[in-house]
Amino acid sequence: MPGSPQTTSLRVVAVTYSPGEALDGFIESLADATALPTDVVLADNGSTDGVPERIAAACANVRLLRTGGNVGYGAAVNAGLADLTEGWALVANPDVRFEPGSIDELLAATARWPRAATLGPAIRTPEGELYPSARDLPSLSTGIGHAAFGWFWPANPWTARYRREREAPRERPAGWLSGSCLLVDVAAFHSIGGFDPGYFMYFEDVDLAARLGRRGWLNVYVPSAVVVHEGGHATRRQPQRMARVHHTSALRYLSAEHPGWRNAPLRAGLRAGLGARMLLSYVSGRVAAGARFQRGADELD
Repeated sequence: MPGSPQTTSLRVVAVTYSPGEALDGFIESLADATALPTDVVLADNGSTDGVPERIAAACANVRLLRTGGNVGYGAAVNAGLADLTEGWALVANPDVRFEPGSIDELLAATARWPRAATLGPAIRTPEGELYPSARDLPSLSTGIGHAAFGWFWPANPWTARYRREREAPRERPAGWLSGSCLLVDVAAFHSIGGFDPGYFMYFEDVDLAARLGRRGWLNVYVPSAVVVHEGGHATRRQPQRMARVHHTSALRYLSAEHPGWRNAPLRAGLRAGLGARMLLSYVSGRVAAGARFQRGADELD
């Protein structure tokens, strides 16, 4: 039933694409993150390093689900949850490390927020900096200001408003939560069709939260639960491709939020502006990195 903690076991879905040694740390830290038995599904998008196969062979609670190719993050998560109809599931990147008790903290928060469809932890970088993972949904003003000014003026008011960086961390509803670690009400997730597979990477979590919100569900930030996320693996492997995917995903989301012929000029302007920024990111690492968050870390979203 939506809103009810799952008490028997917990499905954990990690999307893998040659994750390397990061996956070992993920599995090891998971053991102390919850008292529940875990059913771990590695939704594999075509790994070639042999690590998902090795982990699945060595761990009785881990199984490998081949998605058939590099289908993208959201489509792989959908596959990992396809056979589950209710309860709670955890979706996380394989380079996440769970602090002890962190998943149980998220599960405990479900009782405080009965309309929560997703709950997300505080996410720290390996250096200990708090990543702004609970943000407002991007509006035209904050989205344009963040994209246009964040790369050279990270303290600009649009970025600060969008990321809620000037607030002390507290348990609260958010516009959207980072998909790098997310506790999901499975029934609510399926009720809106899960992640939109049209997003290969980036903005699939924004879109999911927006659609859940329109159905009256909440996306709740729970900073008493803490995970560490290394991040940046895909970007480092293929920086230009990931820059292109990031900008096209942003365009897909913003265009869907402003449909119809009356908004056609606006969509054309967004396409031109995001296209120009994408080209600039190809030649400028500073533009590609985006706005540094204001607690001392060195990378964006």
